[in-house]
Amino acid sequence: MALRIFHLPSVQILCVFLLTCKVGFAAADSVTGLKLLEAGVHRENLALLAIPMVPIQILLPLIISKHTAGRSPLDIFLKAYAPRLLLGLVFMLVLKWTYLVKNPDGTFPFYYYAVIVLVYAVHQVTVYCIFVSLMAFFARVSDPAIGGTYMTLLNTICNLGGNWPATTALWMVDSLTFKSCVGASQGWPLCSSKEDLETCTSQGGTCKTYIDGYNIEMVLCILLGFLWLLYARRRAHWLQSLPQSAWKCT
Repeated sequence: MALRIFHLPSVQILCVFLLTCKVGFAAADSVTGLKLLEAGVHRENLALLAIPMVPIQILLPLIISKHTAGRSPLDIFLKAYAPRLLLGLVFMLVLKWTYLVKNPDGTFPFYYYAVIVLVYAVHQVTVYCIFVSLMAFFARVSDPAIGGTYMTLLNTICNLGGNWPATTALWMVDSLTFKSCVGASQGWPLCSSKEDLETCTSQGGTCKTYIDGYNIEMVLCILLGFLWLLYARRRAHWLQSLPQSAWKCT
């Protein structure tokens, strides 16, 4: 049955759409939390910040679903896409700010966590706009004769479209980070591998990051995201304009 669904031209184009739509969010979604931990924010504090998000995550689908009913549920997706991309720049600024407001004892002031909650709340709005919009579109186009299988298949493709960019971003961030050894007794310049780090440390030096791969990834992802949006805007309108018969495989 899944193969019959994949044979539909409309589904093939939708799969390309879903497998590429989250490339622009890869660095922001998968690397930001790790960079905050690296900056000194305690894991348990980040976990506690998820508590204020719970009522937001409950209410947002109820609110957004009112705007995704009808023939054009992907319109909300397109409206939320650019703001979610731009939030990547906000995450970069927040990370820079994290180092500036960090107290000498390694703690952070209360207002820092308030800002983090606010930024993540706005981020959740864009995340749920995109999520609910896609789910509403899946529900509209799924063949009623095999609705459950159809929905599950499209949702699986959507999840894959989010997982592979995140995995790639995590894999590449170290490769795009450039460090140098400072203060080594024998002038050891390298600090790009674990062995280099051990050599640098043994010579009394420390590894200093002068180009953070997170920033490179973030800018690259945002640029790719806006390029994708130029392509996808017309494609999304085309997918929504297809008759129901274009999605039926029975």
